Amino acid sequence: MPRTALEILQKTYGYPAFRGHQAEVVDHLIAGRDALVLMPTGGGKSLCFQIPALLRPGAGIVVSPLIALMQDQVNALRQLDIRAAFLNSSLSYPEVREVESQLREGKLDLLYVAPERLLQERTLELLDTVNSRGNLALFAIDEAHCVSQWGHDFRPEYLQLNVLSQRFPHVPRLACTATADERTRKEIQDNLSLNDSRVFVGGFDRPNICYRVAPKNNPRQQLLRFLQTEHEGDAGIVYCLSRRKTEETAKHLSENGIESLPYHAGLDQETRKLHQERFLREDALVICATIAFGMGIDKPDVRFVAHLDMPKSIEGYYQETGRAGRDGLAANAWLCYGLQDVVLLRRIVDDGETDDLHRRRNHQQLDTMLGYCEITSCRRQALLAYFGENRVDPCGNCDTCISPPQTFDGLEVAQKALSCVYRTGQRFGAQHIIDVLRGSESERVRRFDHDQLSTYGIGKELSANRWRSVFRQLVALGYLSLDPEGYGGLQLTTTAKPVLKGEAQVWLRQDILEQKTTRRGKKKPAALAAEIADLDVNGVTAGLFE
Repeated sequence: MPRTALEILQKTYGYPAFRGHQAEVVDHLIAGRDALVLMPTGGGKSLCFQIPALLRPGAGIVVSPLIALMQDQVNALRQLDIRAAFLNSSLSYPEVREVESQLREGKLDLLYVAPERLLQERTLELLDTVNSRGNLALFAIDEAHCVSQWGHDFRPEYLQLNVLSQRFPHVPRLACTATADERTRKEIQDNLSLNDSRVFVGGFDRPNICYRVAPKNNPRQQLLRFLQTEHEGDAGIVYCLSRRKTEETAKHLSENGIESLPYHAGLDQETRKLHQERFLREDALVICATIAFGMGIDKPDVRFVAHLDMPKSIEGYYQETGRAGRDGLAANAWLCYGLQDVVLLRRIVDDGETDDLHRRRNHQQLDTMLGYCEITSCRRQALLAYFGENRVDPCGNCDTCISPPQTFDGLEVAQKALSCVYRTGQRFGAQHIIDVLRGSESERVRRFDHDQLSTYGIGKELSANRWRSVFRQLVALGYLSLDPEGYGGLQLTTTAKPVLKGEAQVWLRQDILEQKTTRRGKKKPAALAAEIADLDVNGVTAGLFE
């Protein structure tokens, strides 16, 4: 039996050496001390608690929200001759009794437990018994960002896990996650009573992932073109906001020769399990999913992660894109977004059952995500800076580095746009403002007498697509805000005044769209409400409009 952490790493797991902070974390836990570990997806967080559990007396208890994946995780450990089991609602009562007996008798090295199961008094009493015999090696709280009410995967039951520090004060605890900014880290430490723990922060950079962002212009066809030209025969994930959209996208891809399956919380458990197992085991399958799919997915050869809509936060985006290229080989993170994504997401935030503080925080997260989409500088620098990691040089592996966007002096067009928003009453969406600027003779423009305004027809030099790009960037730059109650009405902010007076510089990105966009009808309130009702209950990562 290996006696040191390095021997276990080499002989049991087959790795020649530890990476990054792994060795420090392992030694820290073996010594019986608490820790908070932040490592990128695929960075080897599991080894940080699995190896100490094998070296300390007793069993390591791993708290995980991933009920659907526990079986796979346990099977993988058993193939390494590690005595592992899980406790969750998928087990029958006799199966639960058998696992409890194995733990009580010291026949397990690792036990994976769903937080709901752990918090039951029956389970806590079992752990009391095991602990009284000195057979609790450690507690590992996986996906620890779930404890944060600021985070993108908040789970209320995680807030109760501070019971571990109260009931088992001498058992070391490790909280680990791939995504947490400074605010989220502080909340994890506070809520889990880890304030005196050591914090290990691994590098967030995933240099093998190429980050790319495209404005929406028939997004379904853009996705199809991306997959056909760059990822034929590859496994990947396509994230959509609504359940319906995952099914429609999967059907569209399958009809065009790309084998695809949907995955969302509205499917029955057996179908979800089947689709997940096929994705994990097949080489050339695409999963079209809501965020109900993904956390904890351990498939190394995912060659791309695509978003058909804009995620609501940088944290969610980073977590989801991190599922690509875990084998270290080249992978793509491709995102398609539009201003209507922002409209819908803002309305969802404002209609949600939350307090003003969290609503403002959610708006900030959305603004940051939009800013990321619109930047003209290195995307990797922006991502790493968000997590507190500074990169001096551009990465050379994102769209803005590979093909730097052209910029132009946008002061005049910005003044036209802002002036038109003001003169139309600051209650209309981008499409209506564009119609006024381009001198449209539509019935809607005439009905509001907007063909009589001084800004009517002053923007004919730009196409509708170019104007859409201008408005997205003016929102991202903070000169305009969106009013969700008015279904996306644009409003001037205080920072717009210097622009209108010609006292500020405005440099805008020159968008080059691949083909002309077909104008679509505007969403009606009833249709919008129906689509919001189609969302998965655990959160929102992207916009719905195409």
